[in-house]
Amino acid sequence: MLILLPPSETKSTGGSGAPLDLSSLSWPELADVRRTIADDLVALSADRDAAMAALKLGPKLANEVDANAALFTSPTAPALDRYTGVLFDALDAGSLSPAARARLAVGSALFGVVGGEDMIPKYRLSGGSKIPLHDGPSAGATPTMRARWGKSITRALTEGDHGLIVDLRSGTYMNLGKVPGAITATVLTTDGNVVSHFNKHHKGLLARALADAAGTSSRDIGSLGDAVDVARDAGLDARARDRGIIITVPA
Repeated sequence: MLILLPPSETKSTGGSGAPLDLSSLSWPELADVRRTIADDLVALSADRDAAMAALKLGPKLANEVDANAALFTSPTAPALDRYTGVLFDALDAGSLSPAARARLAVGSALFGVVGGEDMIPKYRLSGGSKIPLHDGPSAGATPTMRARWGKSITRALTEGDHGLIVDLRSGTYMNLGKVPGAITATVLTTDGNVVSHFNKHHKGLLARALADAAGTSSRDIGSLGDAVDVARDAGLDARARDRGIIITVPA
């Protein structure tokens, strides 16, 4: 089983790992695109004002440009410990077993997708960002992240032997590389409205339940029905619909 999580804009600082080594990341077939985007991001960061404009950052977030400038020199931490926020608080990855953590991956505009234990630095780049190419015949052009990644993420995720894939990424990151046949999740209120505020929280709980069940027991999670059963056992009001899990919460 592989559980794909969305990244977060907020990230922890520091880390005890050596600087970023792109060749060490999972899905090495994504290395060329990763290198191009990373080099472009570092080059952009040489002009603070241009970087803040391109990344749509306000004055209080100027330090995010500094993080990007130090992309290849700053310390790294496991991806599951680097990303922070509502979903990752609910996931509580630090308390998961190594086997459970190995079931988790995170979508990323910069890296495409990274394994939960991949060592990455703090950075700032969203799936909707457009940053200029700094080299080559198209230098200065600002392709979308979707255009940069093309079909490479989809190929990487579909050609691997991952078993059941549960895709909890947000729409922006799904569009960087969709996974045909993956199970998705939607959080709805009892009156049928899509939840916004607690959506990430419940997806974090779902991811934890699935990773824990798949990584720490002999339980076979090979179908949508199996995934729904795990969610229910974890206390979530879950049911199957089409190729997705519906989680219902009070209105």
